Amino acid sequence: LRDSQQADIKYLSKWSKWKKANSKSLKKVLSEAKGLSSYLVLWRRDIHSIEGRFGTGIQSYFSFLRFLALLSFIIFILMFSFITLPTIISDYGIFNSTVANISPKNTDYNCSIYEPSGNKGLVYFYTYLQDLLSGTGFLEVTRLFYGYYTVDAVWISVMRYNLPLAYLLATFAYLALSFLWIIKRSVEGFKQNLVHDADPFQSYCNKVFAGWDFCITDPNAAQLKHRSLQYELQMDLEEERLKQKIADRTIKEELRIYSLRIFINIIVIAILSGCFYSIYRVTVFSQEKSNVSIRNDIRTDSANLLVQYLPSIVITLANFIGPQIFSFLIKFEDYLPAFEIILTLMRCVFLRLANIGVLLFSLWSQISNCAADKCEPCGYNYKLYPCWESDVGQEMYKLMIFDFIIILGMTLFVDFPRKLLVTHCSCKPVQWYGLAEFRISDNVLEIIYGQTICWIGTFFSPLLPAIATVKYFIIFYIKKISLIHARKPADRPIRASSSNFFFLAVLLIGLILAFIPVGVSIASIPSSKACGPFRNFNTSWEVVPDTIRGFPKGLQQVLFGMASEAFAVPFFMVICLIMFYFMALAGAHKRVVERLEEQLALESRDKMFLIRKITEAKRH
Repeated sequence: LRDSQQADIKYLSKWSKWKKANSKSLKKVLSEAKGLSSYLVLWRRDIHSIEGRFGTGIQSYFSFLRFLALLSFIIFILMFSFITLPTIISDYGIFNSTVANISPKNTDYNCSIYEPSGNKGLVYFYTYLQDLLSGTGFLEVTRLFYGYYTVDAVWISVMRYNLPLAYLLATFAYLALSFLWIIKRSVEGFKQNLVHDADPFQSYCNKVFAGWDFCITDPNAAQLKHRSLQYELQMDLEEERLKQKIADRTIKEELRIYSLRIFINIIVIAILSGCFYSIYRVTVFSQEKSNVSIRNDIRTDSANLLVQYLPSIVITLANFIGPQIFSFLIKFEDYLPAFEIILTLMRCVFLRLANIGVLLFSLWSQISNCAADKCEPCGYNYKLYPCWESDVGQEMYKLMIFDFIIILGMTLFVDFPRKLLVTHCSCKPVQWYGLAEFRISDNVLEIIYGQTICWIGTFFSPLLPAIATVKYFIIFYIKKISLIHARKPADRPIRASSSNFFFLAVLLIGLILAFIPVGVSIASIPSSKACGPFRNFNTSWEVVPDTIRGFPKGLQQVLFGMASEAFAVPFFMVICLIMFYFMALAGAHKRVVERLEEQLALESRDKMFLIRKITEAKRH
């Protein structure tokens, strides 16, 4: 082959030879650069070490945590570059820059009153600690929250930078970036799952012939992998037995099981309703008491901090108790083992993410509480919430801080004391209780919950992604130390734990949930008239048509035409036709694959037939 290629090169022109040599050199350089860049990957050595000791299942959790840390960091860079940095440049007069502050237009005087509870004069150290934990006081008047950015435009030399428009576009950009990045990473996992689930028999072949994880170097991890494979094979056989049992059920047994499932689902709905109602009542109580304390300047009372954190405490308790009850109830519903895991996880995901939704609904019900003409001049409850966006940002900030405190506290005050007890106490109850398991599903739901808070809170607190990035960095090392020194890998890992597709699918649910409150805040709820970049607009979205009105007439007509029903209906029809075409194409490809599989089966039968004939001929 080499001789043939050398012979072909002789007949090439000098230009072709030079181009081919350059192409070869470029490929070599790119290959070496790619190899070198792998050494710059965050936590590369740590994750490889974890993979070697505990296998690819636990490694996938830490890889997922790294992905969220990078995603949060990029969101922070985006928000800082387009929102925070222009205000810093203008404050210090860099590049001869100046700032044009927003002056209220056609706004009632009462709506523009906003007096943040910043620290004045000498204060106790405890007050600074309380402000740091709750986002009030000196933090409320910093760039961390929405209320600080009361800037209409930044003039850098002769260029005008429209900060309200940049704020809105940066919000759309970080949501779109997150969505596209998750979809891109999900595609590979989805393809593997699709191929894996195409043939049930393939699952047995993979476990028997390709189930071993050759990255494992630790003997304990090897024993764990043995048990894991054994458990998975037992679960497969148990599923086959249960499927046969389900097929043999009588009508009486089916009625009993379905009645029991309906009853258990009613209990689950009651638990969820109780959690949601508790969060709603606690949030209303916390907001009322906090606002009274701020108006009366009661800021040194230790009970005030507890009142402010009540919603976060109740949400954390619901997130802890709910999954325990769901795991207990699922045993009585008589589902297949794999479906039991999926249903329990979906209930836990719904509980965690819906709790955030209920908290936001509770806040919005207070913000939009217009009884007795409370919202008359402004469109929202301006007496309790003169800058409601900052209040929502403070709630998201408290949720994130409390979530981090709980993770840190569980490791330091639960996992390590339990490890010491198991190591140094030979009592049978203690030894039976053993070390805590490192459950991948629980840990994944934990960080997805935190990332959902980050997505929702970034609009109300532009620097919240920076806090999330630092949080993920610390959590990585906390979880690593906990895994190595204080916990043990789960004996029964979920099947999806070895695939990032499962993590990303749940993460996508969290992102879709984040779209709703951010979208409602931008398009429906009146923006605060006392703070923020949108104080001269009825809603945050109005900055877009207001900017378009400054364009030339022709461009205005094109853009408004694209937003009209006359364009939207035909565009929707074209999209539907394209979707139906791809669905038909996918169906055709599926039929071709089925025919090829049938041909392969026939060819194997033909080979077996010929082998038998040859064997018979040799005998005769």
